[in-house]
Amino acid sequence: MNVPLLDLKGQYTSLRDEMRAVLDDVCDSQMFILGESVLDFEEHTAAYCGVPHAVGVSSGTDALIAALMAYEIGPGDAVITTPYTFFATAGSIARTGATPVFVDIDPVTFNIDPVAVRELLTDWPARFSNLAPKALMPVHLYGQMADMVSLMKIAKDFDLRVIEDAAQAIGSEMPDGDGGVWRAGMPGDLGCFSFFPSKNLGAFGDGGLVTARDEALDERLRSLRMHGAVSRYEHSIVGGNFRLDALQAAVLDVKLPYLDTWHAQRQENAAFYNKGFEGSSVQPPVVVNGGPGVRHSHIYNQYIIRVPERDRIRDHLREKEIGCEVYYPIPMHMQACFAYLGYAEGDFPESERAAAETLALPIFPELTDEMQGYVVETLCKALT
Repeated sequence: MNVPLLDLKGQYTSLRDEMRAVLDDVCDSQMFILGESVLDFEEHTAAYCGVPHAVGVSSGTDALIAALMAYEIGPGDAVITTPYTFFATAGSIARTGATPVFVDIDPVTFNIDPVAVRELLTDWPARFSNLAPKALMPVHLYGQMADMVSLMKIAKDFDLRVIEDAAQAIGSEMPDGDGGVWRAGMPGDLGCFSFFPSKNLGAFGDGGLVTARDEALDERLRSLRMHGAVSRYEHSIVGGNFRLDALQAAVLDVKLPYLDTWHAQRQENAAFYNKGFEGSSVQPPVVVNGGPGVRHSHIYNQYIIRVPERDRIRDHLREKEIGCEVYYPIPMHMQACFAYLGYAEGDFPESERAAAETLALPIFPELTDEMQGYVVETLCKALT
C-alpha cells in the first residue's frame, strides 16, 4: 500500500467547483495584485484569529521580515528564538542585519523553553554586552502553541516585542491564563503565518500574513509590503515587495471556512495513531495546551514521533511506500551560515536530540483507517 506523507488532491477535488469559480472571478477582474480578494481574505482571517488587523503578504518568510522591519530591528539588535525550527525563522532575523540568539527547546513540546529564556535575559550583560535584546520570536512548532503565558510575562519584564512565528499553527489554541483562550497570533505584538501548500491552510503557491493588534502597526505593514509607499511614487520608509497575490487570497478565502473541520480530522487521525502506538517504543506527540474552551490545542501541521533508530525506521517506512520525513535534522546553531554566531555542537542538547530522534508521519485529513493501520503495523513491526 502506498501512503504519501501529504496528498492534496482529495482536498482540491472536494473544492474544485468553488475554487474554479473564484479563480475565474479574479481572472475576469484582471486585478491580480492586492484588491478586493486580498481585502476580503484579510478581514476574514483577522476575525478567525481573533485580532483586529491582518495584512496579506507574499510568504511566511516575508511575514517575518516585514514584522521585524516594522519595529526597525537591525544591526546591533538581538532577537531571541529557537534553534529547532525551519530556516526562515533565524534567516529572517539575519536578513535584517540583527543577530539571532538561540535558546534551547522544551523536550516535550519542541517549543522554546521559557525558563531558559528568562535565564538568558537575566544573564544578558555578561554574555551579550554588544547586543541590545529587542524581540522574542517564539515558534509554535508542528501546530502546538509555545507557552505564551510565560513568554508574554518575560517580554513584559524585559521590555521585548513579541513576534510569533505561527507559520505552522493557524487556529491552534491555548488557555490565556486568565480564563480565556488565545489563538495563535493573538498574544504577541505581531503574528506571522505561512500559507505554503503543505500547511493546514495552504495556497496554490506561496503566501503569508501578519496579524496585528495595533492600528499604527497595521498601517506600517501595509506600507512596508509596497516598498514603503504612502502614496503612488511617495515613500516614507524603505520596504519591500511583499504583496499577496489576489489569486492566492481567493483560494485561501475558499478554504478558510473548512479549516476547523480539517483541524478536527487531523486530531482524529492523531488519536488513531496514539492508540495504535500504545505499548510500543514510539513516543507520540504530547498535548499540553488543553483547557476549558480550547478546541484546537494541537492542529497537527505535522504528527511528530520520537523513535529508536530513527534513520533505520525512516528508511524502512519508505521502502514500504509510507511517506515520512525528518524535519530539521540540522539545528540552526549548527548550520554553516550561522557559524559566525560562535555556537558549537552540544550548546543546545534538547534541540540536537530532537533533530536526531524525530520523524513525521502522514496526518493529512483524507487519510483512511486502512492507510493509518498500515502505517502503525509497519512501524511497530520494524521496532521488534
